[in-house]
Amino acid sequence: MHIKNAFQAHSIGFGGASISGEGKGYGFGPISETNSIDLLNESLEKGIKVFDTAPIYGFGTSEVRMGKAFAKCREEVFICSKGGITWDQNKRVDIDNSPQTIRRMLESSLKSLDSDYIDLYMIHWPDPRSDIRRAIEVLARAKEKGKINHIGLCNTNQEDFLKAQEIEKIEVLQSEFNLFNKPEILEQIKDQIYFMGWGTLDKGIISGRVTLGRTFDPLDARSWAPWWKKSPKNQKIEKMKKVLSFLKEKGHSGTELALAYNNSFSKLSLSLVGFRNSQQLDSLLKSFDNLPTSEIIDEAIQLL
Repeated sequence: MHIKNAFQAHSIGFGGASISGEGKGYGFGPISETNSIDLLNESLEKGIKVFDTAPIYGFGTSEVRMGKAFAKCREEVFICSKGGITWDQNKRVDIDNSPQTIRRMLESSLKSLDSDYIDLYMIHWPDPRSDIRRAIEVLARAKEKGKINHIGLCNTNQEDFLKAQEIEKIEVLQSEFNLFNKPEILEQIKDQIYFMGWGTLDKGIISGRVTLGRTFDPLDARSWAPWWKKSPKNQKIEKMKKVLSFLKEKGHSGTELALAYNNSFSKLSLSLVGFRNSQQLDSLLKSFDNLPTSEIIDEAIQLL
């Protein structure tokens, strides 16, 4: 699928960490392979074309499920994957953007996705030990061979972005983007670069599904991940209490605010959202019928 058509099909994309399931790694709780595949196909049927995944999502589980779901309709979807977050036999995670690791992970992702190409392949996180240009050289050669169609960077910084551009055109940037986080790299976005935002609902905080004291399944990264335990989640939850109360008075939800806020930025091409069942998918899509006005968005932001 052409990148322009994929990004214009819908303003949201499928966040593949939601189907990591029993694979552990970065994920959000148990979900069977059958339910995952059904959800992926339902998302496609309802207009979503961009599907984002990575090896760390379930230690490969998300990619495998995506590959099985779209085996017979590969040309109808735009699949994004990433490389650079690796792990050892004990599942200890590391960031490694060395050329040999990026080359190995790309080949592994092609196998997991059961596809001879990946629409968009990105470097997942910056690695201060590696020169980003060497990793991009690997991806540039893979692009020449038709193994990937587009090259992007996730969670990057200005220095790596400019270095990467010396080697090959970077067509997509992806970073966390929501009410609480607007990345500096957004200023680097030009007309010819697509920007994908992840963390649209801030892992459930903005929608109100995550509350103080909520417990999580052992397969949910929020039950054990250091980055979650160290995050200022409690402060955000307290702030969102006021916002959600205000939105309720105005006839809106936290999800509607999150989508409207993201859509108000012209440089943002697409927002990734994770959902785990048909009800969540339908609720998300229905939110577009009741997006708050710019005035309500501004009032809500002032409460944060």
